[in-house]
Order: sequence, then structure tokens, then C-alpha cells
Amino acid sequence: MFASEWAASITLVSFARIIIATESITIGLLFVDNIPEHEVNIGYRTSASAVLIARDRIQAENLLPGYKIDFTHRFDQCDEQLAAGIIVDMIHTKKIDALIGPTCNRPALVASVLCAHYNIPVFTWGLTTASELDDIQRFPTTAKLSSNSFSLGIALRSILLSFGWNQFGFLYSAEHNNEKCISIKNDLQKAISMTNGMTINYIGEFVRFNEESILIKLKKMAARARIVVVCVPEGRGMRRKLLLTIHDGGYLTDEFVYIFADTKSKGFSRPLPGGKVHNYWVDTNIPGDGRDKEALEAFKRVFTLSDHAGAGLTGSNNNNFSEEVIARMKEPPLECVSECQGEKYSAASQFASQLHDAVYVYARALNRTLTKNKTNLRNGREILKNIVMTFDGQSGQVTMGKDGTRLPTFFLDSLNEKGEQILRGTVSVDGHYGTYKPTYTDEKELWFTRNGHRPRAKPLCGFEGKQCPTQSYAGWIIAASVITFIAIIGCIVGIFLSVELKRREQKRLNQLWQIQYAKLEMPQAQTKEELILNTQSHHVGLITDLREESRNFRFFLYEGEPVAARKHLGRVRLESKYCHEMRKLRRIEHDNLNRFVGVCLDGPQPLSVWKYCRRGSLNDVIMQANVNMDAFFILSLLKDVAQGLLFIHNSYLSYHGNLTSKCCLVDDRWQVKVSDYGLQKMLFVEKRSLDDLLWTAPEILRNPDMKGTPAGDIYSFAIISAQLLTRSSVFGLGDREEDAEDLIYMLKRGGSQPVRPDLISKHVEVHPNLIRLIQDCWSEKVDARPCANDLDSYLKEMTGNKDKNLMDHVFNMMESHASTLETEVEQRMKDLVEEKKKSDKLLYRMQVAEKLKLGEPVVPETFDSVTVFFSDVVSFTKIAGRGTPLQVVNLLNCLYTVFDSIIDKHDVYKVETIGDGYLCVSGLPRRNGKEHAKEISIMSLEFMDSLVNFKIPHLPQERINLRIGVHSGPVVAGVVGLTMPRYCLFGDTVNTASRMESNGKPGFIHLSCDANKVLEELGGFETEPRGEVIIKGKGVMETYWLKGRKISGNEISQNLRPSTLTEDQKSPLITTSAENNSETRLGIYKEFVRCEKQN
Repeated sequence: MFASEWAASITLVSFARIIIATESITIGLLFVDNIPEHEVNIGYRTSASAVLIARDRIQAENLLPGYKIDFTHRFDQCDEQLAAGIIVDMIHTKKIDALIGPTCNRPALVASVLCAHYNIPVFTWGLTTASELDDIQRFPTTAKLSSNSFSLGIALRSILLSFGWNQFGFLYSAEHNNEKCISIKNDLQKAISMTNGMTINYIGEFVRFNEESILIKLKKMAARARIVVVCVPEGRGMRRKLLLTIHDGGYLTDEFVYIFADTKSKGFSRPLPGGKVHNYWVDTNIPGDGRDKEALEAFKRVFTLSDHAGAGLTGSNNNNFSEEVIARMKEPPLECVSECQGEKYSAASQFASQLHDAVYVYARALNRTLTKNKTNLRNGREILKNIVMTFDGQSGQVTMGKDGTRLPTFFLDSLNEKGEQILRGTVSVDGHYGTYKPTYTDEKELWFTRNGHRPRAKPLCGFEGKQCPTQSYAGWIIAASVITFIAIIGCIVGIFLSVELKRREQKRLNQLWQIQYAKLEMPQAQTKEELILNTQSHHVGLITDLREESRNFRFFLYEGEPVAARKHLGRVRLESKYCHEMRKLRRIEHDNLNRFVGVCLDGPQPLSVWKYCRRGSLNDVIMQANVNMDAFFILSLLKDVAQGLLFIHNSYLSYHGNLTSKCCLVDDRWQVKVSDYGLQKMLFVEKRSLDDLLWTAPEILRNPDMKGTPAGDIYSFAIISAQLLTRSSVFGLGDREEDAEDLIYMLKRGGSQPVRPDLISKHVEVHPNLIRLIQDCWSEKVDARPCANDLDSYLKEMTGNKDKNLMDHVFNMMESHASTLETEVEQRMKDLVEEKKKSDKLLYRMQVAEKLKLGEPVVPETFDSVTVFFSDVVSFTKIAGRGTPLQVVNLLNCLYTVFDSIIDKHDVYKVETIGDGYLCVSGLPRRNGKEHAKEISIMSLEFMDSLVNFKIPHLPQERINLRIGVHSGPVVAGVVGLTMPRYCLFGDTVNTASRMESNGKPGFIHLSCDANKVLEELGGFETEPRGEVIIKGKGVMETYWLKGRKISGNEISQNLRPSTLTEDQKSPLITTSAENNSETRLGIYKEFVRCEKQN
């Protein structure tokens, strides 16, 4: 690697006299280094010594007598943020008087802004093409040695005008170089917009640079242009691929002219490291496609317009410049020897000559400035006023304009018959004007591949060949006109017939769902009685309350089939949108959706007509005591409901909105069919009963204007699931003190522990994952609820993805129920024995269980490394003093219940609780390596998070706060006593952990140095040093605060960090927000499944 900076000083010699330098000029240089794609253009190792060559010329011409020139350089790597920091450092630390660079657009813009602020002259070179730098008002201290894309647009405009082309197309690709071609496109549009009578007919971008994408763009371009300007990156064989595709597609005929425009190009070749060049028509792939000759012939038909990579037309003084640059890189003060070895560093970079000229321009401008006023050494604005000059530089003739921009010259090149690059003309650009000077004497030389004829911007017969001049085609024109007239009349008639047929078809489809009241037949007495006896559904009439249900539903026979008609209060207008919705609703068919028959609007009141389901609603099945349900029966019913919801959510309906167990109907085959979907316009105006609202999600209850959501349906599904598990009414109404109105109020209020139905099933043992799934589905957080796809997948997993027939299962249940009582008793005895085995197996997992059962003492065991946790409730005495003993016990019970649920999720052993103190340990009795510190730390963070939503029952306005201490080290564990034995910890580690807690602060997790060291080895946690603290019995200890976790490099911190706590937050009672609740969006069930798979 190179030193961060180098300096070179010179002694100026004039007229054989030695002049002692009295003042120093420091020039800052910005380079890129070791970036392969830039090494051949602006690389440090092939460019930097150009400033030494410029220094020699300045010395020889005695431009700055009495001044010593120092150089300091840094690498900005074409990064604008890095460049900004380097430039500020150079200005303040190195005290630079001028800046040469940067070499890329974005850093150059940053440098120009900063140098304008500090009034430091800056000279850009290399790959800077941004036309924004030409704004002398915005950048009054910036000089530009390289040409920009706006000047290229002016040059291109001059060439087009000289050939009489007033319209053209532009094709470009931003692939691999998303800056240059886009800049050329924008500046070309700007240049053309300044010219009357010239237009860009088509602009196309090759989004994907493949043959298919190219041919699509060529086809569109051919319909609008014949003169095509192209901007495609030089590398990766993209220009060769484009021309071969143009050739194969038939777009390389005599009519088309392609001009490759580029600001940083040498025409038909590009430089390679070591001074080599690569011709564009040569295939670089191995093996090649064998089409180099075809590619060469294609390139003979195109032109290139470029600035010859900044080199221009250089004279003889430039012949040995490249060799001198490479040679002097190895001389002091650069001394780049081993780092600059190799073939790729054997030739100067393309723009090294511009670097030389940039230093020389600065010296000449500074010479003029100092001549007028010696105090303007660092006055960038004054130096720019003296920058107008012309001289022969290493990059050709350099002419600097009054706005600090080098007046560029662009070169029009093509290939001759031998495949040699020939200069066809030059364009000198000055501001908004360009002057084209051809180098040929006969223009036919340009068009040798087109028989000497210049193509037209627009073909004689138009781009599609349909505008040829008319001669004796009058008859054909009249015939064509008549045919066109007849065709127009035919189209009009066809459109009219199409509209009429569509109207009739819509009328026919509307008749399918518009049911006439006269076609609804009242069933005969016997038939009606059978319907009622076979139906126990809210949806189709409940026999125990027929009078009430008759106000909501009526039974009919429609086309010989029994149907149930629901009464509605409000009438709807038959608007086009409503009719369209009814037609779509009529076409819905699914095994788990009750078929919608139609709507009757001409009766006494509006009726929605549905297919009749014999076994009634799911709510009736739940409330029937004679229906025996096992786990498979329940899962099958729930899976049917879930599949019905899945279809609704994936259809245009998006959501149900009124899902209850009363609208889930059961047919003869015990298949659940969801009903009452899709009638939101009719149902929204009807007031729902308080009982029916108990299935509604809390967020919808809080917002009466919300019709429904998919997440709300998932919540309703959870309530239905709870009914099936407990075999009770919704929320257990009738078996609890609250009525429906009270429950709705509690649901709207929400809170950290919102009211939900019980999930304790007294009738059947269900899959434990089902409980967790239901809890996820009714989560207060909408985003935590699973979607219908996940819900269906989870239920299929629980049923083993077997398509077992529920009807067969019901018959099997009936046979099993008819078995003898003796068999049932035997089976229950077996279950009892099995459960006893499970209990014993669980008990034997504890290391001391067996000896305790035998009444023997337990030998203490040493654990080399564990982590001990102590916590204490802040100001517990004050809180306890404000309540009765029973209230205090209730408080601690609620708090420790929350803590115990958190411990269950971690490899942590709860030792004991003493009043408001809580003692835990990880790493024993099961050793877990160094994971004990991680387990205790995550548990501590979750303890703090759990306090956010925890409320003191008898002091709801107050909040609980903890003081936590953690220490890692060795302990001895053993059981003390035989009567009421206790598993106890012994050792200094326990004492130190207690000291960490007692010397901590409210709301903080206090770590010892040992605990912090283990966490640093594990990684994934953010800690902060507290400093040295005097610990009783320990002396001075270095301790730390635990701030939070890091996941994938992103910090997930506690609400209260040590570095951000205010004095109010450090009070004993701390109120925090619920925004950082530790419950993730995975939900309880997903997290449970993930843990099971890991185990």
C-alpha cells in the first residue's frame, strides 16, 4: 500500500539564477486506486506522476518564482461521502491552496460545493461529465478540464444539422453504467430543445440487454426514425452484441444510420491495461461465436462521436508522455516500485494527460492572479477570473473559457474498407454553439457502404412505406375510400350490435339472481314440519324459538329445492355496480361456501335466498349435548371453515365481515358451509344484536364505519374455535357475570390482557398447537394474526394432511360409543397408567428427584460457569404501604406469573422468590456451555419489556419498575434438608450477583465485568460501560449496562437505554410505551412450531 500522502517541493530556476522559495503552495490531489474498471482511465498508479511532469514545465517556464509547490494526495474511490470528508480534512489540516480532482461526477459536485464555500480553486479531470458543473454562479471556483455530456449534445446537433437531418431516435442502455448514458440522454434532450425544427422522434432504453429486448426496441424505433443515436457502455461486448442483433433483425440497411455517442471514448476501440487496445468487433468470449467478420462489416456502417478520451489531436510533444509517466512513478517522492509492477501498469492512463494540464492551468491562472495582487494566493474566485487561456497541453490544444470550462473538441470517426479508423470531421464547441469541420473532400467517402448516397432522416415513402407520392392511383384511392367508408359503417353497426347483445346478456344474467316472489312457493304443512324438525339453525329457524326466528328467516321451495330466505330491512337500488356484484356472487361455487341463490326484491320486504342446510348452524351443533365431538371432529369442522375463508379472502370479496358460528351451516354430510357472505351493502344498514357483535374483532368494534377486514375474519374464526373447544355459547354467555354489553365494552377497551373466551376444554383433548393457533388468531395486534393461507396450512398439518371422510369418522365414533363399558374402563385405566408414566418421566428429569424420593441426602455439585440473576421491585415498600396485604399478595402473584411465563421460554432455573426479590440461574442443573449468559440476558430484557403493559391491580395509574443484577461465575448447587428440601446455590458468584442488583439503578440491567465478557464472546448484545463502582465487600469493580440485542446487525434495544434516560425516567415508578413489546409478529403458534422443529 501507499503512504497516505506525499509531498514534493521544487526549486524554480530562471535565467541561470537560483531563486530561493520563500512561500509554499500546497495542492491537494484526489485519486482512485485499485478499482479495476477505473485503473486504465484514472488509476493512481498510472496517472499520479503526471503532476511531476507538469511541475517541471512550470519550473522551466518560471511561472511561479519564489514559490515552493507541495503536493498531498488522498483516495476518494469515487465515493461522494468519502470525498467530502477528505476535502474538509485537506482544507483544515493540510491547508491546501488548490484541489486537483475529483475524477468522478458525484464527488466532483460535492468538492465544488465545499470549495466554493471555502473559496478554494478546484480543477476536475478524468470521468467528470456532469453538465451541472458549468453553472459558474453555483460553482464560482471550479474549472473543468474534461468535456461534459451537454457539449456532446451540442456537437451531435451540429453534425445532424450539417447533414440535413432534423429528426432522429435515441437508444441507450443504463446497464453496468447507470450514470453516463442517462446523463447523455438528458443533456441531448436539452441541446435539441434549444433548436427549432429538430425533434427526437423516439427514445428507447434497453432495460434488459438481450436479443429479445433489443429487437422490440428496434421495431418501435424503425417506425419513427432512420437516424439513430446510440449510447451503450463500452465493455462486456455490448456494442458488438447490439450491432449483430441489429444486423440479424434487418435494421442495418442503407436507410439506417447509427451514431455511437460517448464523452469518454476513443471511437472503435477501448484501452486495456498495459497500453493494449481492444477493437469492438472482436469477440472476447472463450469460445467465441465466430462472427468477428460479420461484426466488422456491421461496424463499417456506423459512426462514432467522442472526445478521443480527452486526448484530442496531440502533437509530437506527447509522444513520450506515457513512458515518462510510468517511469517517474518509481522515482521520489512517489517511489511506487513493487506496487506498480506488472503489465497493467506499463502504460499511462487515458486521462493522465488531463491531470498534467489541470496542474499547468492552475499555475498559469495563479501567475496572472499574483501579478495583480499578491494576497490572492487562495482566492478561488479571483483565480477563475484569470483562467481564460489557450496553450498546447499533453491532451491536445487546451482552450479555457471564461466560465472555467475547457472548450471541447469532438471527433466524428468511421471505419474505411480496410477496417481502419478514419477521422471524418471535428466539432468545436463553445457554450451553446458548435462548429463542424469535415476532413473529407467528397462526402461520398462517408457512404461507401451505401453506394455513395446519404440516407434521409425520413424515407421518401414514410417510415412505414405508406406515404409514397401519388401518380395514377386515383381509382385505387377512390376504391380504398369506399371500402374505408363501408368498413366504418360496418364497425358502427358491429359496435351497436355488440352493445345490444351485451345488454341482453346482462339482463339474462340478472334474471338468474333476481328471484320473483311469485316463484317462491310456501311448503306444504307436512313438508314445512319436516324442515323445522330437521333444522336447528339460527340461519333456517330454531325450533325452540320459531316465533323469533320467523321474524328473520322464511322457508320456501324454489324450483323444487328447499331454500332459506333471510329478511332484510333496507331496499337497494339496482345500480349497474350492484347488479355486477350480484352476478359474480351467483357464480361462486366452493365446497365450503353455502351457495347464494339470489335476491328477491319484489316481495313485502327484500330477501336474500340461500341453499338450505339440513343440520342447521355450527352454533346449534355446538349447543347440542347429544353430538359427540372428538379432536378430529373439531379439527375437521374448523378446517372446513378455514377453507371457506381462504376462498373468500383470495376472491374479489376479500373478506366476510360478519362471520359467526350462526352463519356457518352444516349439511347432511357434516360439511361446514360458510354463508351470509358478499351482501355488505344490505347488511351494513342493519343493526346487529349485541350477542352477534361478540364475534367481531376489537378494532372493528372501535370503528363503526369499518365494514370488515381479512384479519377481522381470522379473529371471528378464533371465537368460533373457542366455542367448539369448550362446547359453550360465545364467550360463555350465561355462565359468567358479564353480559354482552359489558363484554363489548371490555373488548373495545383492550389493554395488556384483553378479555377473551376460555380455552379449557372439558370434553376433549385437543392438539396443543391448536390452542396456540387460536391465541394467535385473536391477538390484539392485527399484524400478528395469521392469514387465511397460513391458517389452512396449520390446520392441515394438525390433521396430518389426510383427506379422511368426516362422515365415516362420525360412524366410527358411534360404533366406538356403542362399545361396552368394560372396554371403556380398561382404556381409561390404560390412559391413567400412561399419564402416570409421563408424570414420573417428567419428575425423573430433575437431577435430585430420585434421591429425594428415597429420603437420601443429595451430594452437592460444582458448576464451573453459570449466570445468576437477581431482581428487586423498586420502591416496593411504598407500593405495599398503599394497599392491603391481600392486594400486595395479589400484585406479586400477578407479577411473578408474568415472569414465570417468560422463564418457560428460556433455559433458566427459578431458584426462589423472597418477597419482591426474584432469583434465577442458567447453566444448572443442565449445563449449556456459555449460553447461560445469553439466556439470562434475553430473559432480563423480556422482563423489562413485560412491565410496559403490566398494571398494578389496586393502583392502575402506577407502574412497576425493576432493578436487575447479573453476574457469571462458578457455584455449588445442592439440596438442603429432607423436610421441605430446597435446591440452593452457594458461592461468591451468588453474592456478587446480589451486589450487582443492589448497586444498580431502576430500569437498568446491571452487568458485572465477567458477565459482560461472556456476552462479548457470544456476540449479539449491546452493552455500555458504567465505569468503576465501589461494591460493598468487593471494593472497586468495573461494571456495565445491558442495553439490548442485535439481530442481523440491527440493534433492537430496550425502551430505556442508559444513554438516553432522562431524570423523569429514572424515577422509581417508570411508565413506558408498548411499542417495543417483545411479542413478535410471528405469533405464539409460529414461534412454538419453529422451536419444535429446531429441537
